[in-house]
Amino acid sequence: MVAVVMEITGSMWTVAFLAILAAVAFLKWVLERVNPWVYETQLGDERYSLPPGDLGWPFIGNMWSFLRAFRSDDPDSFIASFVSRFGRTGIYKAFMFGNPSVIVTMPETCKRVLNDDDAFKPGWPTSTVELIGKKSFIGIPYEEHKRLRRLTSAPVNGHEALSIYIPYIEDIVISTLDKWSKMGKIEFLTQLRKLTFRIIMYIFLSSESEEVMEALEREYTTLNYGVRAMAINVPGFAYYKALKARKNLVAAFQSVVNERRNQRKTNKSTKKKDMLDALMDVKDEKGETLDDEEIIDIMLMYLNAGHESSGHTTMWATIFLEQHPEFLEKAKVFKQSQSINVLLFHYLTVLFYCIQAEQERIVKKRPPTQKGLTLKDIREMEYLSKVIDETLRLITFSLMVFREAKTDVRISGYTIPKGWKVLAWFRSIHLDPEIYPNPKEFDPSRWDDYNAKAGTFLPFGAGSRLCPGNDLAKLEISIFLHHFLLNYQLERLNPESKIRYLPHTRPHDNCLAVIKKNLPSPP
Repeated sequence: MVAVVMEITGSMWTVAFLAILAAVAFLKWVLERVNPWVYETQLGDERYSLPPGDLGWPFIGNMWSFLRAFRSDDPDSFIASFVSRFGRTGIYKAFMFGNPSVIVTMPETCKRVLNDDDAFKPGWPTSTVELIGKKSFIGIPYEEHKRLRRLTSAPVNGHEALSIYIPYIEDIVISTLDKWSKMGKIEFLTQLRKLTFRIIMYIFLSSESEEVMEALEREYTTLNYGVRAMAINVPGFAYYKALKARKNLVAAFQSVVNERRNQRKTNKSTKKKDMLDALMDVKDEKGETLDDEEIIDIMLMYLNAGHESSGHTTMWATIFLEQHPEFLEKAKVFKQSQSINVLLFHYLTVLFYCIQAEQERIVKKRPPTQKGLTLKDIREMEYLSKVIDETLRLITFSLMVFREAKTDVRISGYTIPKGWKVLAWFRSIHLDPEIYPNPKEFDPSRWDDYNAKAGTFLPFGAGSRLCPGNDLAKLEISIFLHHFLLNYQLERLNPESKIRYLPHTRPHDNCLAVIKKNLPSPP
């Protein structure tokens, strides 16, 4: 009798377990079809020409897999999963940052999306626009963007402006490097971000207040963590903190604008003209000036982009260059079968010393009356330019940009529906082995006599919305590396530190290191 009861009980548990499995499977089946039903059925027959892919689960979409991949050691597994499931089409449907989206991962498709202003407009997530600013370059329509870019490009990237910035950048780099060499253990990335923020603050606001700069830079750090996070406006989440940081930044900049306007009214300002003055002075063809919201959003955007990308790129370029002499020592113990690697290590070591020689040559040929670098000197740094380009390619500071289809668009044989977001995925292009052999190796030699085809090198984007501060960023990086290579060395304390990829690629320890000053050469 007991055995019969146990058998019946066991059967009931088995049935219950199978029922639960069936319910879970059915629920999963339903959830996977909610987004397609909501966003695809309304397209009619056009839904049959959508790119391959999937829209994930309701609300979440593909964001969990995106965040999981970029918080792992293999961020490229996110796109790799699309390729393995749907083939190497280079264009996939997904549900990203709260919107039905199409991800494009190949040069031709990215070039089309970035250059066709008739078919595509900015498509940044609403959450990102809320953080960076509705009146910033990422949030305004084409004609307004064209007007503001024309009004602001010369004071940021113009030849005259860059020449004016060089002496200040050079002076602050020299004094900062000397200070770091006396500080002992530092977070190299943290200090670089402070340096580049100080530079951009001086250019825009003529400000050198350490207290103000550190406070604002901390707010920017919080802001950036929210840009790539899910838009959950609840205490404790990154996006909630980022919104508070933006509010603090806007209040600080509004105070600066108010003070500057009062100074200009009473003619009390004795400082040189800076970018804030330029923004307050510019007028369009109708004689109209920028309002406070436009000025503040433009400043907030420029100050953010103007120090984050420069700081991270400078750190990685320094790390890569300091690794090269070690390659020569490793090459000595390689077997003959590894001759290709031996040649590469030899090349990289030779390149390191060629870069140093290049910088020394620039200093030696300088006229006695010239005290510092000139724009002409910087544009003659050919080896260094290759190093910077290779760093920009390998790190891909901005892994994607967002656009939105203004109408139904046919591309690569598929339809991108009107209103869907389009994510131009730069990281896939920069790490494509068919474009860049051994793409995850730092190899500046790939740029010897090589001109990147359109759409294959996109560190600053492309088209009418190319990053407006790209020349200034490369100028800062070049000046820093010039003085670092001639006079200093980087000794990392945790060279095997894990890498984090969000919001930007960096060592987990922010490159904990000691900066050592080179001993003077014997006479």
